[in-house]
Amino acid sequence: QLQASGGGLVQAGDSLRLSCTAAGRTFSRDSFGWFRRAPGKEREFVAATMPWGGGATYYADSVKGRFTISRDNAENVVYLQMTSLKPEDTAVYYCAAKRGALHGATYYLQRIYDYWGQGTEVTVSS
Repeated sequence: QLQASGGGLVQAGDSLRLSCTAAGRTFSRDSFGWFRRAPGKEREFVAATMPWGGGATYYADSVKGRFTISRDNAENVVYLQMTSLKPEDTAVYYCAAKRGALHGATYYLQRIYDYWGQGTEVTVSS
């Protein structure tokens, strides 16, 4: 079971950190992803991280250099640190977990993730 939190209303240029807690799973063996759905748009990939710690991370071009995904396996939490936020980052953000590692260039595919949390809403005002 995944629980996302940390969303809110911020101004352009601000930072925000989202958290995703995972209960009832062998957390360190899972890959995690963050996705978002902007108003009127389809859900899209944001960032992903491989199992364990220090593994590969992946980002959408639109957030590369501004967002950082990280994980604390001891606390069963995955974070999405968002900086230099833009109005176009406004969306509902979802975390997702996949059993095991991400294979090849599949990290952005929603269908490979096994578990999804409820979303947390981020609104960036200009």
